Amino acid sequence: MSNVTQSKADVESKERPETTSLVRRSLKKRYAAEKRFRAYGIFAIAASLGFLVILLTSIISKGWPAFTQTFVKLDVELSVDTLGVSESPTLNELRGANYGGAIKKTMRDLFPDASSRRDKKALYALISTGAEYELFDRVSENPELLGTTLSLWVPADDELGAIVKDGEDLSNPDSIVTRMSDQQIAWGKQLQDNGQLDVRFNTTFFENGDSREPELAGIRAALMGSAFTLLITFCLSFPIAVAAAIYLEEFAPQNRWTDIVEVNINNLAAVPSIVFGLLGLAVFINFFHLPRSAPLVGGIVLSLMTLPTIIISSRAALKAVPPSIREAARGLGASDLQVVTHHVLPLAMPGILTGTIIGLAQALGETAPLLMIGMVAFIVDIPQTVTDAATVLPVQVYLWADSPERAFVEKTSAAIMVLLAFLVVMNAVAVLLRKRFERRW
Repeated sequence: MSNVTQSKADVESKERPETTSLVRRSLKKRYAAEKRFRAYGIFAIAASLGFLVILLTSIISKGWPAFTQTFVKLDVELSVDTLGVSESPTLNELRGANYGGAIKKTMRDLFPDASSRRDKKALYALISTGAEYELFDRVSENPELLGTTLSLWVPADDELGAIVKDGEDLSNPDSIVTRMSDQQIAWGKQLQDNGQLDVRFNTTFFENGDSREPELAGIRAALMGSAFTLLITFCLSFPIAVAAAIYLEEFAPQNRWTDIVEVNINNLAAVPSIVFGLLGLAVFINFFHLPRSAPLVGGIVLSLMTLPTIIISSRAALKAVPPSIREAARGLGASDLQVVTHHVLPLAMPGILTGTIIGLAQALGETAPLLMIGMVAFIVDIPQTVTDAATVLPVQVYLWADSPERAFVEKTSAAIMVLLAFLVVMNAVAVLLRKRFERRW
């Protein structure tokens, strides 16, 4: 008997090292697989951050020069003969005065060597056409300037402005990549040596609407269009989405009808945005004949697109409120409507607002549905109401990206920076609201 027991012990002692070694090898493989998985995750995060840094660096490096503008100082002689007005002109005379002629005469006086018609045309091209409007504003505000010489800083043409902002050596035209001729660069060098060139903050970028001239183009019309569009989107989507979420979460019976509604809401959140643009074109413009390219239509279309997002986030916020809150309110005699409006909704409002802001941020960056309803028009005037023709910031970026001029490339990146800034602010507000008012149960 003892021999049998001894033999079993010997067998077990022999098998134990083999089993232990198998377990160790298995653990070693699992630990190695875990390390590889962590390495893959770290690599993926590092690659994502690297691509993001490259993207932002490219956008900022290209767009930063757009926030500055080159100006040229001109001493303009406001002669009534050159302007073509009387000694005591009326407002209509001032509006029709030959301000361009006064600017051109000043340029000819600065560079008398430009004698041929071709040279004069090249010389005039150094100054933006916005100089005429700048001169008109100054004279119309103070007609007493007539007959005097006015020192005025006017915007330079986009090509001259670009090479000055880039710090190019104007004394070496061969080293500059530009559409300007060597003669134009020499004139620019003379202006620079005379202290008549200056680089300043580009207020035009934030004050003007779109323009065919790159140095005069701005984003104010697009900003106002985006503001009006988001206002309409919020006013329509927020109350409808919150009401739908409250009904589905608090009052709707659980049956096949509500199941179908919930499935469709979830499906609508995944529908491509251009489909909502086609819906807006077919229904709101072709059927209801609402004005094309108006923030009113854009806001309605974007509200349809953001409704599923806000409904889903609102239902999640309502569901997060503990049932004990509802039971305690009903125990005190509150009706179902009072339970929701006095207790559940206030507690769920931070989550609802967070979802709303995220939905509006998504709408702010949309382009495809707005292109379908005509908000791709060339808009110069600043929209004043929701029915005026307008464009939005993403569409403005789309329009400028199609232009080959160097200044429009800068403005495209600068507009993207402004759009990203708005998106970051909106998402930051959503995070702050959640952190500030969120309650853990």
